[in-house]
Amino acid sequence: MTMKQEKKRIYLRAALGLIALLAVLLALDNLSFVPSMLLTVLRKGAIYALVAVSMNLLNGFTGLFSLGQAGFMLLGAYTYAILTIPAASQKSIYQRYANGGIGFSIPELLSKPLGGFGLLLGVIFCLILAGCIAALFAFLIGLPVLKLKSDYLAIATLGFAEIIRAAVVYEGFGPLTNGSNLLYGFTSFSNFNITLGGFTLHLETVMPFLFSGICIAIILLLINSTYGRAFKAIRDDEIAAEAMGINLASHKRMSFIISSFFAGISGAMLAMYQASVQATTFKSSMTYEILLIVVIGGIGSVSGSIIASFLFIASSEWLLRFLDNETWIGGFRVPLLRSGFRMVVFSVIIMAVVLFFRKGIMGDRELFQKKPASAAKAAKKEVRSK
Repeated sequence: MTMKQEKKRIYLRAALGLIALLAVLLALDNLSFVPSMLLTVLRKGAIYALVAVSMNLLNGFTGLFSLGQAGFMLLGAYTYAILTIPAASQKSIYQRYANGGIGFSIPELLSKPLGGFGLLLGVIFCLILAGCIAALFAFLIGLPVLKLKSDYLAIATLGFAEIIRAAVVYEGFGPLTNGSNLLYGFTSFSNFNITLGGFTLHLETVMPFLFSGICIAIILLLINSTYGRAFKAIRDDEIAAEAMGINLASHKRMSFIISSFFAGISGAMLAMYQASVQATTFKSSMTYEILLIVVIGGIGSVSGSIIASFLFIASSEWLLRFLDNETWIGGFRVPLLRSGFRMVVFSVIIMAVVLFFRKGIMGDRELFQKKPASAAKAAKKEVRSK
C-alpha cells in the first residue's frame, strides 16, 4: 500500500469516527435520563481540549514556555460577547454606561435574511474574529517577548495576561467591555437548538465538539506539515535548526500567534458555554490548569492533551464532588469529608500521575500511532524477506 493510499484510509477512518461520535453526542443531548454532569464534562472538556492542544503546539511542539493562555482566552471571550449581544439588549446590559455597546449584533444581522444558516455563519465569523483579535495581541506581545527564553518568557507572558485582564475592567473601556460587570445575553450553544412542532432537538453538546474538532484537525494538519517539522526542529535543537536554514524568530512568532488564535476561539466557546463573561474567570490559575492538562496528557501529544482534558474536567467537576459533602453513617461522622477536601484528593491524584507517568499519559506519542519496530525485529524481518 502506498503512502497516499494509507493517508486516504486514515482520513476516511477519522471522518467516519467523527460522524459516529457526533451521532452518539446527539443521542446523549436528547435523552432525558442522561446525567446533566456528564453533559457538562463533555461540553467543557471539548473546550478545554482545544485550548490544551493550542498550548501544546507552543510548549510541546515548539519548545516555548508561555503562560499567557488565559489572557488570550479572555480577549476571545470578550470579543465574541461584544459582537453577538443583541442590539435591543445592549442598553440594559450596559446600563452603567451611556451609549454602551456597539449598537448591532453580527449573528442577528445575518440571521434576519438567512435564518438559521445566518446564525451559524454569524457565530463562525465571530469565533474567527475572536481568534484574530487574540492573534493580533499575540503578534504585538511577541515582538519584545519572544526574544526571551524559558522561565523569563513564561513570566513575561504571564505578566501580559494579567495586564490584559486589568485593562478589560478599566472604567475607560467600560462602554465596550462593561467594566467589571457581566456581559450576558449573547449567542450561546443553546441558540442552535432546533424546534420542530412540540419537539426540541438539543445541540448544546454537539456544537462545542464540532467547533473544537475542526480546530484541532487544523492544528494536526499544521503539525504534520513542513511548518510543524520546523517547530519540532526548533524544540529539539535551535542551533541545528538555524543551521538547516530555519528562521527561528519567524517560526517562533508564527507558533505563538497560531496558538493564541486558537486560544481566543476556545475563550469564545467558553463564553458560549457559560452564557456570560467576566474578567475574574480568566485568572492565572486557569493557565495553570491548562498547563497541568498538557503535562498530564504528555508534552508533545495532541491525543494526550484531549484525553487529559476530559479526565481533568470529570475529576474536578463531577467524580470527586461527593468528597465536599459531610457524610454521616448512623451517628458516626465520616472524618475529613467536608468542603474543600475534594481538591486535596485531586492534588494527590495529580501527584501520583506525575510520579508514575513521568512523560504524561501518552508521552510524546499519539493514540493510534504505531510503535516503532525494534532493531532486532527489523533485522529479523529483513532476513525473512531475503
